[in-house]
Amino acid sequence: MRTAFRSVLCRLQHCGPLALWRRLRSSSAPPWRLLFFGSDQFAVESLKLLTSDRNSCGGIVESLEVVSLSADIPVRRFAQQNQLPLHSWPLGDLHGPFDVGVVVSFGCLLQERLINKFPHGILNVHPSLLPRWRGPAPVLHTIMHGDTMTGVTIMQICPHRFDVGPILTQELNPVPENCTADELGATLATKGAHLLMDTLRTLTERIENKREQSQTGATFAPKIHKSMSWMVWEEHTCDQIDRLYRAIGSRIPLRTIWMGSTIKLLDFVGKCHISLSDERREPVPGSVSYLKESNTLAVRCKDGWVGFKTVLLKKKLTAADFYNGYLHQTMKTVTPRQTAEGLFISSKGVTEADQMRRKSR
Repeated sequence: MRTAFRSVLCRLQHCGPLALWRRLRSSSAPPWRLLFFGSDQFAVESLKLLTSDRNSCGGIVESLEVVSLSADIPVRRFAQQNQLPLHSWPLGDLHGPFDVGVVVSFGCLLQERLINKFPHGILNVHPSLLPRWRGPAPVLHTIMHGDTMTGVTIMQICPHRFDVGPILTQELNPVPENCTADELGATLATKGAHLLMDTLRTLTERIENKREQSQTGATFAPKIHKSMSWMVWEEHTCDQIDRLYRAIGSRIPLRTIWMGSTIKLLDFVGKCHISLSDERREPVPGSVSYLKESNTLAVRCKDGWVGFKTVLLKKKLTAADFYNGYLHQTMKTVTPRQTAEGLFISSKGVTEADQMRRKSR
């Protein structure tokens, strides 16, 4: 009773009697009763601001409960650490009265009957300028495709399909040169959290002025797979390899084939400039050169050379270790008919037997 009295007193002090009476009579204005759906660290940034606001006097969040997957993931841990009411997905019967839902990086499609339980619908914080990069991996595809501008979208969830609902607001964010997907994701998580709070402050007005997504310019951002990490040296340019590494390198190492074995390419250093001893012979894609001065393995791709400081072959090896222990010995014994033995081979050039052997590793 004392807690409830203090809450009412706080509302009276900050909102005034008339505003409090309106809030008790209707849920058409803040503070909102929220149900939050999320999973990863990107979602935690929004949950942090909502939690902080709920704990403040005169905020826009009256109550806050969380829905998360049952696994040990960032949103679940945050909810437990901050003693937020926690529900596991899939939901059973939803008993609490909620005004609006918030979905951030949840990954599960919400059914229409669940969406309809929220008078103001369910909002989604999406890290792209919809309709570009609908889907589960917008930040990775933003980097991979070399976009120079991205942003954050606050939209309303629609049933049956992801990321197609009406847009309430958007905010632009230039893509910093040479940034990684992790760095851009962290920036957009913070920007998205603040944009969510701004949207909730004027939610009724935002909903009245919402706009449907354009049918033109829509692109899809599917989940990343290991198949994306295979180098095709004769097709990939230096810039493409650079973007691919910055997009997925922290999750899935770039890979190639050498002497029938998979090599993971680590510590990418970008484009290399090397001098060949015989400039009359054009090196083929997949050619490998050791740069002693910088302790780098340079690999020839479609339009130049790219460098890596470390590789993983059974164990982690520096460029010098790989050259001295493997590459140098192989190059000394290679005959003119076996020049491919000294190359990094694209997965396209691997036989079916090689592929089966690689999958079994």
